[in-house]
Amino acid sequence: MSEMSSIQDSLQSKLDQLECHFTWGIKKEDLVLMDILNRLEEQAKMGLGGEQGVARTHCSLGYVKFLLGRNEEVFTHLLKSETLIKENLGVNCDKTLIVTYGNFAWINYHMKNYTECESYLMKLQKINETCSSEPSSVSEMLGEKGWAYLKFSRKYYDKAIEVFQKAVELDPENSEWNAGYAKALFRTETGTLCTVDSPAIKQLERAIEIDPDDDASRVLLGVKLLFCSKKLMKDSEKLIETALNGSPEHPHVIRYVGKFFRNQGSVDRSIALLKKALEKSPNSGFIHHQLAMCYKTMKINLQKEKREVNRFEINIARKQCIYYLEKATSLKASFVIAMSELALQYGEKRDLPKAEELFAQTFKTAREKNDSLHVVHYYYAEFQQYSKRREDLAIRHYTECLKMSPHTSEGDRSAKKLKNIAQRYMKDDPGDWKANEILGLIYQIKGEMFGDTKSYAATSGNEEDDESLSNLCEINLKI
Repeated sequence: MSEMSSIQDSLQSKLDQLECHFTWGIKKEDLVLMDILNRLEEQAKMGLGGEQGVARTHCSLGYVKFLLGRNEEVFTHLLKSETLIKENLGVNCDKTLIVTYGNFAWINYHMKNYTECESYLMKLQKINETCSSEPSSVSEMLGEKGWAYLKFSRKYYDKAIEVFQKAVELDPENSEWNAGYAKALFRTETGTLCTVDSPAIKQLERAIEIDPDDDASRVLLGVKLLFCSKKLMKDSEKLIETALNGSPEHPHVIRYVGKFFRNQGSVDRSIALLKKALEKSPNSGFIHHQLAMCYKTMKINLQKEKREVNRFEINIARKQCIYYLEKATSLKASFVIAMSELALQYGEKRDLPKAEELFAQTFKTAREKNDSLHVVHYYYAEFQQYSKRREDLAIRHYTECLKMSPHTSEGDRSAKKLKNIAQRYMKDDPGDWKANEILGLIYQIKGEMFGDTKSYAATSGNEEDDESLSNLCEINLKI
């Protein structure tokens, strides 16, 4: 073995034991790098999270630049991170430098700067000697690790929860770790799992208790309460209003306030807020997607009016919806949910070949990324049911969605669609085998019993949800 190989092996062994982005299992294939780059650069530019938050952002940017092959730019971000930490914390900064120095050691190793790599390993060794615990149990490191998992990919949300929970246990009064823990729980609680005493709601309340100025957590709490129970409308509105008054320029606050108003029915107000947010974050796929959903809601509302003269308005709303979805998917190449919605809108517009092509691409992306495949099945089922009038294929894909994710919102909606289809079959023939097969499947997966055929037919109703009505109206009007 050559002397150089021996040095490399010795360094590699030490590097593998570090706590930093290079050792946290954040894989390039799980990431949409340009989307992450845009978001992190936006956060650094706007100074979100104060000096400590910006320092963490630059540390993460260094790792993203490494994954993009821009190794020389990595040092710029890591130096900025180190400078901000030292300026902010002074002599008490050692523990906060663990991740930054770990990244420094790794990038120098990759650049074959072995002397510099060894230098950073020695700095970390000195920090370790002053710590009363291992680096893996230092709250400052755990907090930064949690934020990295939260910002890089939804695939790491469960890891973010685990890490933030440990950080909060070690430092219960730390506002940043409590806020991160709350946000991670918020993002993972979906569908029927939401209750007014859910872990996310309790943790959001805790984050606000520790930091009364945390308007980002306040707006999430407002959205969450309304989602869980319409009876909490006044509480939700008060939280939303307080957050908006306290942080009228904060992009995260504006985004979720816009979503709140859309869900509440104030579409015009939501559009105004989201467009304001877009001025500050023009590369945000999230904001473009939310604007598209506003115009979709506007289109649905216009269709329900069933006025002959409003077809022009419907057409404009649909065009705006498609425009913002196309922008969202161009900014974030693997935005599966936006891609699915865009394909569905192409179907409504009667551009069936284009819709089929995009759905094929979306299925491929979802499978490659192992991301939201159940969502694609749901949208494709709607496309088959309302645009192509292939109810057999619709049933197949609603069923696939239900089997994959029974407790998500798409799983719930798939169950509802299947129930409605079964009920129509049973009107003609109460003993219809296909209808009973569908109901049996729903019972098997979700544990819901409907009683006998007559009681089910009497209680289930034959009303589709608003979204389905809009799809049906769209086809019938042939706009």
